[in-house]
Parts: sequence; C-alpha cells; structure tokens
Amino acid sequence: MATIDASAGPGTRELPRLSHPEILRYSRHLILPEVGPEGQRRLKGARMLLVGAGGLGSPAALYLAAAGVGTIGLVDFDVVDATNLQRQIVHGTSTVGTSKLASATTRLKDLNPHVHVEGFETRFTSENALEIAQDFDVIIDGTDNFPTRYLVNDVCVLLGKPNVYGSIFRFEGQASVFYAKSGPCYRCLYQEPPPPGLVPSCAEGGVFGVLPGIIGSIQALEAIKLTLGAGDNLIGRLLLFDALRLKFRELKLQKDPQCPICGSNRTISELIDYEAFCGVGAEPGYPGLEITAEDLAREMEQNPDLVLIDVREPHEWEICHIEGARLMPLSELPSRLNEIDGHKEVVLHCHHGVRSMRALEVLRAAGFSKVRNLMGGIDAWAVNNDPEMPRY
Repeated sequence: MATIDASAGPGTRELPRLSHPEILRYSRHLILPEVGPEGQRRLKGARMLLVGAGGLGSPAALYLAAAGVGTIGLVDFDVVDATNLQRQIVHGTSTVGTSKLASATTRLKDLNPHVHVEGFETRFTSENALEIAQDFDVIIDGTDNFPTRYLVNDVCVLLGKPNVYGSIFRFEGQASVFYAKSGPCYRCLYQEPPPPGLVPSCAEGGVFGVLPGIIGSIQALEAIKLTLGAGDNLIGRLLLFDALRLKFRELKLQKDPQCPICGSNRTISELIDYEAFCGVGAEPGYPGLEITAEDLAREMEQNPDLVLIDVREPHEWEICHIEGARLMPLSELPSRLNEIDGHKEVVLHCHHGVRSMRALEVLRAAGFSKVRNLMGGIDAWAVNNDPEMPRY
C-alpha cells in the first residue's frame, strides 16, 4: 500500500500546543490511540486548501473545521444561489446572494473559532494557482469542471503535494488521492479530457443532494488521515460509489510511465492554458443561428407556424414548459425527424442551451436549414419573458 511521508502534514514546522478549551473540544479524538494529543497537534498545525466551496467543498470544509485543522484555505469566486442549497450545506437561505467565500467563512468560524480560514475570492487559474497553493500541505479538489481539475492536478505534481480528488454526477461519485511522489496522478488515469459537451454539467444532468456529502466527507477523511499518517489511504486506488445501489467498488491505479507530467520523460514542466486544453470555447458555434428569449417571444406572436421543440427530458417538462412547445427529448430526436416539417421555422431549446445546440447539429446534418437555438434555454425564457415560470 502506498504511503505518504510526514512532510505532507505540518512537516518540520513546530507543532502548536493545545489550549484547555481545545483539549475539551477534541476530547473524543484525544482518546483515540491513532490520533491522541500529538495527532491533534498535527491537525492544528496543518494547512489544507479547498479549491471550491460548493457541493464537495461544503462537507469537506465543515468536517475539517470540526476536526481542528488549524488553517483552511478556501478558493471560490461565486455567489450563493438558491439552487445550491439542495447540496451545498455550508451555506444557508440567509446567505443567498452573498459570496460563497464569506458565507463559508462565517459558518466555519461559528463551527470552530479555533480554526483560521484563509480566503481567496478569485478564480483558480494558471496565473495564481502556484502562488495560492505553495504554502498549503494538502490540496482538496472540490471543482466541477475539467480545466480546473487538470490545473489542480498539475499544481500538486509541480509542488509535490497530495491532491485529494472527488467528483460527482447524478447518483455516482469518485474519490482518490493523487500523489505523484508515491503513486499516480490524475493524468495517469485521464491523460486527456473528454470532448467538449460530452459530459453534462450538474446544471444539465443534475446531482443527488446527499451524494456530495458522502464524497466530500471521504475527501475530508483522506486529508485528515494523510496528516495523521493513519490507516490505508487512497493513493493508487479509485473509489467508485453508486448511491442508488449503495455500492462501493474499487479500482487499482498504476503510475503511467508515459504520463506527460509525472512520467519519466515528462513534457509538461509548467502550467498551461487549461481552457484551451479542455476545448473550452472551442465548441461549434453557428453565427446567426441563435435567438434570444425576447426575440423568440416576438416571433411566436408574429409567426403562428413557428415550431418550438423542447429537447429536455419528460421529468423536466413536468417542472415547467413553454406553452405551444413540443417535447422531443434529444435521445429520441434522430428517430423522430419525420415529425418535423422542414419547410417551417424551427427553434430548439433545452434547460440552458447546451443540449439544444447538439440537437441543432443533428437537424442541420439531416438537411434542415430553417433551425435555430434558444440562447440560455428555458431558463432565459423564464428570466426574461415569464417571471411566474418555475426555475430549476
């Protein structure tokens, strides 16, 4: 089993002493032989960086603070939205509209005033990532996009730090510890990102609210174990979780000798343009073939023959739909092209416009010329045309 050296924790820094209130607070830790006073002092001296204060970062940050990790760094530039509260438990109704960083900091300090929170209200980028991460012992990846995920990995490899990884989608989650000194890195598993648009975001595909609580807690557990040097860690192991079947599976991971950043002949020695690497912004575009919600409303009044096709799923249609639209899920579209009159103007829409853009490609490939995509999807329609429509 791969292990991690003590420098992943407070390292050579002198371990801080515990105050009487801290001894009382952490008493259930102190009586565990695997933790004890020295282990708790190691936690107090540890510096852990969380990239993202959302679904994964919320439970991870809460448990790290409760456990007594002395310094918790938080990187997040977003604001709290009502749709976050189904899973991002570090935030609350009272903080909707405020910065996630401020919301999380207040909650963590209330949970444990002995913890120091260092906030970075900025996007984690190639320009600032090394500077932000260099003074932390463990990096915890709470991101939800591929550019930042690869960036976190490369920062950890270049700085020689463990990357406590987690990812979630719908009812499934993954967790591992990527640590190039002792095992594989993220690129050893996924050398290249998937094509743009292939993997839907949580906003498009959904995520079960409890799932990030499970995976984020596992990330906190692994970070704490690394600091204590206790138990078997997830270096060289990928943990897969299926929430619907309540099953865990495990895959053994091997270091890839051809890995471009941690292999013997690495080709990456500095941070790169991760948006370009992951194809962000390279998705196909069709100038003039998109229509705004406001313009669509006007055209629907002027052209009663306009065909509006909703390519979402039936359960999304039940939440809300535009009057006069026809439900034709993206998965069924290729087999239902005969139902669309190619002589009429067609406008496609989904939730935010991603799936309907793929639907537009299908129709154009099939020879449909009078087809456009609703920019921003039905969410833009609700915001601009129908404030009474439920948003999700």
